[in-house]
Amino acid sequence: MSMRLYDSKAQTLRDFLPIVPGKVGIYVCGPTVQSSPHIGHLRSALVYDQLRRWLSYRGNDVTFIRNVTDIDDKILLNAAGTTEQWWALAYRFELEFTAGYQKLGILAPTYEPRATASVQEMQDIIGRLIDNGHAYPAADDSGDVYFDTRSWPAYGELTRQNPDNMEAATDADPRGKRDARDFALWKGHKADEPASAGWVSPWGTGRPGWHIECSAMAARYLGPQFDIHGGGLDLRFPHHENELAQSNAAGDGFANFWVHNGLVNTNGQKMSKSLGNSVYAAELLDQARAIVVRYYLGAAHYRSTLDFHEGSLAEAEAALERIESFLDRADRRLADTRFAGSGVEIVPDDFATAMDDDLAVPQALGVLHDTVRAGNAALDAEDLHAAAAARGQVLAMSEVLGINPLSPGWAVATDEPAMVALTALVERLLDDRETARQSRDYAAADRIRDELVAAGITIEDTPSGAHWSFD
Repeated sequence: MSMRLYDSKAQTLRDFLPIVPGKVGIYVCGPTVQSSPHIGHLRSALVYDQLRRWLSYRGNDVTFIRNVTDIDDKILLNAAGTTEQWWALAYRFELEFTAGYQKLGILAPTYEPRATASVQEMQDIIGRLIDNGHAYPAADDSGDVYFDTRSWPAYGELTRQNPDNMEAATDADPRGKRDARDFALWKGHKADEPASAGWVSPWGTGRPGWHIECSAMAARYLGPQFDIHGGGLDLRFPHHENELAQSNAAGDGFANFWVHNGLVNTNGQKMSKSLGNSVYAAELLDQARAIVVRYYLGAAHYRSTLDFHEGSLAEAEAALERIESFLDRADRRLADTRFAGSGVEIVPDDFATAMDDDLAVPQALGVLHDTVRAGNAALDAEDLHAAAAARGQVLAMSEVLGINPLSPGWAVATDEPAMVALTALVERLLDDRETARQSRDYAAADRIRDELVAAGITIEDTPSGAHWSFD
């Protein structure tokens, strides 16, 4: 079956068919690097990583673009009054975002353009809009250029709004607007802004508006029409609405699908700086292993609201440990058999059906955990063929979701001094236990086992010997 995706513009599920068979172009609105990343930024990036991984698994060559907005009002505002240059502030926070993405195993974009590197492309689109009668330079010599919303009858189609009922655009000084809803394409340089934040243009020195940046970068790297435009639900209006209008008015077909991920609440409340309940990426990643954070952020359906509460990460840890425990148990039991390393790494049909149905990750995780249970049952029954098959499927499913504990990116170094010492001690105690059992000193053997269990070590006796793992 073909994949179905919910298209926010059509407000319905649609069959996803790439413009060019076998090739998929995705543009995702990346961060405005004005401050540190929070949980919502991580969740959004993870959603599109899951989509990308699934489309790639299905055999598509995916070109994935995630931009960096490194020039914006808020960046200039946050740098003002400090000794830090605006571009240095932007780069510092960009590095924080990149570090968070890497820790969560989010694949690097095919290209990650910065807005400041595409100013000429932005000016080209603005010029086309003026020529087409859909934009105008302000008449007050301010250097501002605005999109003429009244000139574009389709304005409001993405969010199903009537322009007459829209609030005034607040992205620029209204000094030269014909209509309060017109939004800025180019912002004339102001006296209190640093000279480095201005570019020469046909309309005077200035800088781009926020919305034109993404239109230009998407077209530059994916062409005038591409498959999927993604981003957070909070970007639908005005950002994506304005992107769509200006790109179409300039003659570009732009995105075939608009995909939006849900937002993040904290203890049932909308997360916001004003409420003081923001959870920042660094804080979240300090609370649990990165793979556990990834499991948690990616477990809900991408269009749903994700609620972060006390116990969220503990639940994710428990779920992930069930996967890790099975894989560890299977690898140890199959190691010395003809099934070692066997099991075709291909996802089950039920998993594929779920992922093809608007990326239904909760249902896909259900299949994954059902397979883990079946694999454990097979090990209990000494059905090694079935256990090996389950192992292969679990690896394939967890790899698609980016939570494969055996992937090199999640590997925990076992050569650290503490781990080396612990391994030596546990192995020596297991040798002593085996010696006691051979001597029929079962009291001593049981005492050693109890001591290890009390220390958080799980012991499993198998035909190939005793194996240990952490609880």
